Formats: sequence, C-alpha cells, structure tokens
Amino acid sequence: MTARRFSLIGVVAAGALLLAGCAGAAAPTPASSTSATTELSGTLTISAAASLNAAFDEIAAGFEEQYPGVQIQPISYDGSSTLATQIIGGAPVDVFASADENNMNKVVDAGLAQDPQVFATNTLVIAVPAGNPADIESLADLAKPGATVVLCAPEVPCGAASQKLLSAADVSVTPVSQEQNVTAVLTKVAAGEADAGLVYATDVKGRDDVDSLTPDGAGAVVNRYPIVALNDAPDAAAAAAFVAYVRGERGQQILASHGFGAP
Repeated sequence: MTARRFSLIGVVAAGALLLAGCAGAAAPTPASSTSATTELSGTLTISAAASLNAAFDEIAAGFEEQYPGVQIQPISYDGSSTLATQIIGGAPVDVFASADENNMNKVVDAGLAQDPQVFATNTLVIAVPAGNPADIESLADLAKPGATVVLCAPEVPCGAASQKLLSAADVSVTPVSQEQNVTAVLTKVAAGEADAGLVYATDVKGRDDVDSLTPDGAGAVVNRYPIVALNDAPDAAAAAAFVAYVRGERGQQILASHGFGAP
C-alpha cells in the first residue's frame, strides 16, 4: 500500500510539471503594436493652385514631420488650368490640388485620376494697393473711367469666378491685363501697377502691402477646391496619405488658419 501510494504521488507530480511547462509555452511575449504599422516612404511630386502656396508649404512640412520616410519635392504652384494642361500632357505628378472642379474634371476625364475630394472653399475680394489711392469701394468702382484693373484670365478659376461675380453685379470691366494665376494679379496690385484686382480672400490675409474689401455678392460665388492622387503615382500609399492629411484634422486646421473655408 505504501509503495503504491508513493508511485501515484509521483505520477501526479510529473503530470503537474508537464502541464506547467505547456502553459508557459502557450503564453508568448506580446508583440509591439508599432511593428504592425508599415512606415511610409517614397517621394511625392505635387501640383497645387497658386492660391494654396502658403497653406500647402505648411501642410507639406507637417506631413514630412509625421512621415519622415516621405520626401516632398518643391511643390509646383500655378493656375489650375496650367497645371491641368501639364498633367494631361504627361507631367509626372502624384497629387493634384485644383482651385476649382472644372479643371480637376479635365484630369479625371482624361483617365488620369478618379474620385477627387473637395477639401476647402474660397471667395473673392477686391484688392487695392495699401492706402487705396484710387478710392475703390465697390465692384462698380472697377468700371470707373481711368481705373486700372487686373484680373485672372477667364480659364483660370479666379478669372471664372471674377466674371461670375461681375456679371451678377451687372458690372463690365476691361482689365489692363489678364493673368494666368491669382498670385500674378496680387503682385501687380501690391506694386501699384493697377488700382485694383480681384483675388481670393486667402491671398490678402496677413499682407500689409495691400488693402482689401469684400464686395456685395462675394458669398454667392464660392470656389470649391478638390484634391486627388493620380492613378499612376509611383508611391500610391504616400500619395493617398497626403490627400488624407490635407482632408484630416491637422490639414484642415492649417487651411483655416490661412483663411480657407471648410469643404
């Protein structure tokens, strides 16, 4: 009896040790959660409307800080119609941000992109040289004899919006020049080469070399800004991440700080 009892105790003890060993093997060390996230990398080429210059420079810096493996080439800023023509002509672009949906649609219709998303809005103001030497106070004043006015060309988003605004106010203006982007309009006004020009509200924010006034009817002429990653973007994940950053919380904060309206 005694020998049998000691034998049974030995079997039970061995079984307990075996179970303990199995339990230890079944409990691996938890993996780090960061290892599940793939680090983005690559190079991005971006074309953006001239009115986005200051905002997108800041957005690009923030994006590169969040994704240090991605390098953004110097952003190409110009009139949206010029950029759309370049992209359709074969310019290697990963992300396109337009100041209107019309020029974005040209790129989409060419089969180069799909499903652009609106990320910001903008409206027009009358810009005048600091001190407003010509006493421009309304859209009607732009048609005064002797007033020199510079506008964006009709095919450029700010030009199309300007024509819509002037037409709604029944004001006919003969500009001394028509520019291919809004930056060129503001540059001529700031230099005193024109008494006034129609530009976006965002363009005059923080400037001390120009004054501005919001004309009647400006709120009814709103430019919607779409953005898209091109179909053939070599670093598709990085391009998509940039679009998401622009439309995300931080991108929207930066755009708002530069005077852009919500989508």
